[in-house]
Amino acid sequence: MNNPSKTISAGEFKNLLSGGDKTAVIDVRTAAEVDSQYLAGSANFPLQSLNCAEVKAYLQEQGHNPEQPVYLLCASGQRAARAAEQLQNEVDCPLVIIEGGIGALSSAGVSVQQGGGTMMSLERQVRIAAGSLVVIGVALGALVNPWFYGLSGFVGAGLVFAGVTDTCGMGMMLARMPWNNKTAASN
Repeated sequence: MNNPSKTISAGEFKNLLSGGDKTAVIDVRTAAEVDSQYLAGSANFPLQSLNCAEVKAYLQEQGHNPEQPVYLLCASGQRAARAAEQLQNEVDCPLVIIEGGIGALSSAGVSVQQGGGTMMSLERQVRIAAGSLVVIGVALGALVNPWFYGLSGFVGAGLVFAGVTDTCGMGMMLARMPWNNKTAASN
């Protein structure tokens, strides 16, 4: 069942939707992110708790044709790519990553629904947390003990590692926080 994933641009996806084709979309953002903004008809399976058997069962329950692709959606495309890696040997249909995620769809003119949630994106949470830790490390280093500068250095090194490997440990930790794990049903 090895199904290497492909990508589709937001514009191409918009054209696909306007053609009236039925599409299966799996949104791998956190439930709180989906509660804030979502693509109607998508199903939410957050990456941090992605269960391949549940996705497979969902697709079967929906009567999904294995020859038709399943589109993977997130905030920017990075989590969708990780989800594709996890699912590629488990589902027997083509996997297609929507490039640029929900923001690109909205910019391309795809009708994106606004939910009742007010949760900020995971990427924004990471920037706030990392920036706060750097400021705290510098302040404590200057006021309490120079060893606290190490906190700022550690966060900086983590950001470099995240950029080089395209893996963000802080993002993965934040995705598991209670405010990001409200239950979201299929949209």
